[in-house]
Amino acid sequence: MLPRLTALVLCLFMSPTLFATAQSALTVYGEAPKYAPGFQHLDYVNPNAPKGGSLRRSSLESGPFDHLVPYVDKGTGVAEIDGWLYAPLAYRSKDEPYSVYGLVAQQMELAPNRTWLRFYLNPAARFDDGSPITAQDVRYTFELLTTQGSLKYRQQFVDVAEVVVESPTQVRFVFKNNESRTLPLDLATLPVLPEHWWRGRNFADGGGFEAPLGSGPYRVSAVDAGRSVNFERVKNWWGENLPITRGLYNFDALRVEFFSDTDVSRQVLKAGGFDYNREFSATSFTIGYAGAALDQGRLIREHLAPGAAQGAQGFVFNLQKPLFQDRRVRQAIALLWDFEWSNRQMMRSMYLRQRSFFSHSELSATELPDAEELKILEPWRGRIPDQVFTEVFQAPRTDGSGIIRGQQLQALKLLEEAGWKPWGDQLVNAAGEPLHFTFLNGQKGFERLLLPFKRNLAQIGIGFDIRQVDTAQYTNRVRSRDYDMIVAGYPVSQAPGREMFNYFGADGADDPGSNNYMVLRDPAVDGLLTGLVQADNRESMLRHARALDRVLQWGYYWIPNYYPPGISTVWWNRFGRPAIAPLYDAGLETWWEISPTALTQTQMQQRTKEYAHVGL
Repeated sequence: MLPRLTALVLCLFMSPTLFATAQSALTVYGEAPKYAPGFQHLDYVNPNAPKGGSLRRSSLESGPFDHLVPYVDKGTGVAEIDGWLYAPLAYRSKDEPYSVYGLVAQQMELAPNRTWLRFYLNPAARFDDGSPITAQDVRYTFELLTTQGSLKYRQQFVDVAEVVVESPTQVRFVFKNNESRTLPLDLATLPVLPEHWWRGRNFADGGGFEAPLGSGPYRVSAVDAGRSVNFERVKNWWGENLPITRGLYNFDALRVEFFSDTDVSRQVLKAGGFDYNREFSATSFTIGYAGAALDQGRLIREHLAPGAAQGAQGFVFNLQKPLFQDRRVRQAIALLWDFEWSNRQMMRSMYLRQRSFFSHSELSATELPDAEELKILEPWRGRIPDQVFTEVFQAPRTDGSGIIRGQQLQALKLLEEAGWKPWGDQLVNAAGEPLHFTFLNGQKGFERLLLPFKRNLAQIGIGFDIRQVDTAQYTNRVRSRDYDMIVAGYPVSQAPGREMFNYFGADGADDPGSNNYMVLRDPAVDGLLTGLVQADNRESMLRHARALDRVLQWGYYWIPNYYPPGISTVWWNRFGRPAIAPLYDAGLETWWEISPTALTQTQMQQRTKEYAHVGL
């Protein structure tokens, strides 16, 4: 009897449930979060910021929206719905690499062996109609997103085995394995949708233009289909006095304006049609806002969050095209884009050259691999370029004069090795087919960067066409992979996880909802992605990220472009901002209104002093 009793006691003490601890924050590797239990507010907010006023901004999406919710792949939704209308289970801090703090879920409990995650919902959490947010709503949301939502949810949550509703305020996610370190945090950032509202509506098509029932700090107050969405602050919102939200969501009214043409949005901003514009053109950012308003400080132009990792952007080869399946061809073409000349002549020397998929972050491979990273790379020797092991990748560099004869001769040598020979004013292969490809362009004004590239290509016999199409056609052709080359961007996370399969994984190469625009199918890349996801500490994650970066760099799957020294932003000077800015975001939700009209710099300084005097 005693041995059986002893065994039972041991089993009880070994049970992971007994050792799990409910907590208000989660981090990737179990390290201590920046904000300890009992914190009063985030460092990058003004906890006394006044409520009221309004802010109008341009959308991050180009072209009109054809539905509201941003959780499906079809068409274009409104990004601000996520966070403004729908509150997540936990809020992701913007001054840590990846930490989340409970919002809808006031406590989170992760098994010591990381095989399940339990959420304890805040009993005060409500949808905007007053009904409580329940564990069943959480399960419904997960099932809805992973069956009818964007492909990214199916990829991100593939390791979730089941969702168990344990009580009206308690839900547990059971995992197939404990290999993904970011999975618990990714689940924690999910919004919670009301089952009683969405059931019977067409979520797969985005729900149309009907204002959805939300749970966040704002509700949709008006929709001008395809053109604008108005939000109003929810008075007495259930989450407004939590430490994690104190000082956030200060405007009574928000408006998001959509434009098909960035030149038009710029002119509307200058005319006072809205308040805040994210600028993606260096020339426009530098000279497009010149005038008395900028000189007087009524219009502010600034690079926000200069310390944030910058998203990757480049000209992407469609690898399913026979022309681009030879690495030497891709390398040769990459030599012929003259960034230095373009940056100086057309972008006011504002940009920095992209050379990594993790630029401006510690994940970037900027030095030779150390011994531990070499161990990660060694199993792939012979299946990845030899330079991965012995050289640090450098993007092609010119003297900025516009004359790139040396690069052109190097490109011709590579192309000759790949079987391309001069024939008149063209390069042709053994079958007599010319080396010719088309750039699919959906951005007005972008062709100015492509025309010098076209000239450099033509000088050595490469044909290059630029096909300008409207937003709808561009979206459809990109999803069907009907292009030779496009410009593509990849967001950068300080703690990358399974979402990376969406950008580079073989399984999503042909899926219309995938962002694998290269149509990349590389076993080495998939293997390194798996190692990245399964890394059990930050040092291991960094080494896997750098190893992945090297393989992508030396594969010449894209022509790396450039990134700005921060988030290029222009706004009318009528807002207050906290003394400490968030590290990884522009932090628009931390701003507040100081004046209904734009002030000069002198006026703003005086008004700021008055606010400081009364404790604001």
